[in-house]
Amino acid sequence: MTEQQSPCIFPALRFGNANRMVDWLQEAFGFRLHACHKADDGSIAHAELALGSSMIMVGQSRDDAFSKIVGEPNGPGGKTLYVAVADVDAAFRRAEAAGATIVEQLTERDYGSREFVCLDPEENVWCFGTYWPTAAAG
Repeated sequence: MTEQQSPCIFPALRFGNANRMVDWLQEAFGFRLHACHKADDGSIAHAELALGSSMIMVGQSRDDAFSKIVGEPNGPGGKTLYVAVADVDAAFRRAEAAGATIVEQLTERDYGSREFVCLDPEENVWCFGTYWPTAAAG
């Protein structure tokens, strides 16, 4: 029997309005707030949002050393997250009801996944599908 290992990769996102995005991600995609640390100005310095056994880390974009490394939320770079779900049709309905911009409707992929692609209010790309890769602990 292989020992189960917790996830070890955590996508980290900076948002122009992290407070709004944390609320929206919970409503639109079903994330659960795991931890939230506020800055003195009331913005989110660091938050952790869980979906099943996976988590993302988010925070307010700031004029600091880390932001100079990762760039601004609306800057260049691949900002795409893929989320594996058991019921992609339900995920689609939830995202659409919360106002996600659907850029690709539910689609059957040639590799067997059923997926859709949408944008959050800050135009990050979110792909949801039934393709669920696993990695053996090693």
